Amino acid sequence: MRTPLILAALASLASCSVTDEYDVIIRGATIYDGSGEPCRVGDVAIDGDRIAAVGDLGDAAGRHTLDAQGMAVAPGFINMLSWATRTLLVDPRALSDVKQGVTLNIFGEGASMGPLTPAMRSGMARGQGDLKFDVTWTTLAEYLQTLEAGGVGVNVASFVGATTLRIHEVGYENRAPTEEELARMVQLCRSAMEDGALGLGSSLIYAPAFYAKTDELVALARVVGEYGGMYISHMRSEGNQLLEALEELIHIAREAGVAAEIYHLKAAGEENWHKLEPLIERVEAARREGLDITADMYTYTAGSTGLDAAMPPWVQAGGYDRWRHQLQKPKVRALVKKEMTTPTTKWENLYLAAGGADKVLLVGFKNPALKKYTGKTLAEVAALRGTDPEDTAIDLVIADGSRVQCVYFLMSEENIRRKLRLPWLSFCSDSGAPAPEGAFLKSSTHPRAYGSFARVIGKYTRDEGVLTMEEAIHKLTALPATNLKLKDRGRLAPGHYADVVVFDPATVGDRATYEDPHQLAVGVRDVFVNGVRVLAEGEHTGALPGRFVRGPGWRGQR
Repeated sequence: MRTPLILAALASLASCSVTDEYDVIIRGATIYDGSGEPCRVGDVAIDGDRIAAVGDLGDAAGRHTLDAQGMAVAPGFINMLSWATRTLLVDPRALSDVKQGVTLNIFGEGASMGPLTPAMRSGMARGQGDLKFDVTWTTLAEYLQTLEAGGVGVNVASFVGATTLRIHEVGYENRAPTEEELARMVQLCRSAMEDGALGLGSSLIYAPAFYAKTDELVALARVVGEYGGMYISHMRSEGNQLLEALEELIHIAREAGVAAEIYHLKAAGEENWHKLEPLIERVEAARREGLDITADMYTYTAGSTGLDAAMPPWVQAGGYDRWRHQLQKPKVRALVKKEMTTPTTKWENLYLAAGGADKVLLVGFKNPALKKYTGKTLAEVAALRGTDPEDTAIDLVIADGSRVQCVYFLMSEENIRRKLRLPWLSFCSDSGAPAPEGAFLKSSTHPRAYGSFARVIGKYTRDEGVLTMEEAIHKLTALPATNLKLKDRGRLAPGHYADVVVFDPATVGDRATYEDPHQLAVGVRDVFVNGVRVLAEGEHTGALPGRFVRGPGWRGQR
């Protein structure tokens, strides 16, 4: 009968590492370890880049001790869909994310920062707006290594983009790849997986991704499955064809033998809000079948993308320059205007899904002459210019040299609460990681850039009780880490990397609004990334200890 006593002694040793002195001890916090199990009051010790002990550390000494009584301590949060690829090249602190407790940004929604051809590199340089940076890399791994070598405030990882692979071989044309082109795409995908990509990301409502057929995606996803990676997708529709798009994702998962995740799960457009429940039922049926289907979300009723999502994909074939040229032809323009205002199941029309021009907020322009329209709705700008909303949208795309960034009001608050409770759902910002200063203030943005994660903990957990704190922390940490097959991340456990957040559960919350989005979240006091304190008493320390986190197929040594 001595076995239980022996096991208890071993457990105690596991939580109290034998050491003379820890680098850091966080004392007296309420510990949410990421598992979803009930919280407890205790201490967390850090040595080097790892968590050394979790529990009652008694009289153990620390070179640095943080009094965290009344505070909560949790693993660092994982942003399942970040667009900080460019913002980190300008400001590597990732301030808007770090201030919310984010310690890992995941990239690759269709477009990834590699592999690039020389033409793609020059195009990336030419297409820059307010944010300026040098394009010095070719592969996706080289980009992530560039961030790590230069110093970055959070860990970074990425899917390889199906759109990027397609552009690399097919360009922006509306056609299927040849056998030879597809073979090269498959090899590029394989190389990216062996270099550390997490899997394959797609974004199928946008040209040229829209032109890819299901069999092309299966061929690429099959490679990802060989390496234990994930297929993750902004599905072909989130609105009128939502359920059909889900079936395509499930088909790809089944045929390729791969886990699959739905990017920013939503039912877009009021006429589609009722489709969320049958979608959930279908996902859960697939999970019972043995398919590993998951999803992520942001907790806002508006999405953000460009005016390209208001126009048919056929007119965008060939890339931006050709799109712009086509829009200046009277017959093409007339046809585009007609399709913009005609309900369809053939492409995803966010202009109609939002319900009209007064539900489309313009937030990002390249052309300085158009920045005066920032923060106005498409309807307001149309009135100012004396043109109808469709002509206004077309004119803005032509004049700006870009797709023009917008906020579309599409979703229901009731559906947000329903999604929050799903056990297979984690969280994202679907945004960059800006700071309320410098070049970032030249454009507006969606408030999700500053508030997505604090909003989960403050509004929906503490204030409204949609989730328990244990559930919320699990969905922000261990759940996405497990889905991504990340080693030693997502938990407060001895041996795991010391990505740690200390926050005040009574005050944590988002402050960003659609009218004034450049507002940092509040209530997060301290953040450690790989054992280094990047946020201290709510202020960024200037430390940039983030690392390139490799996926399960990586063929390297670390």
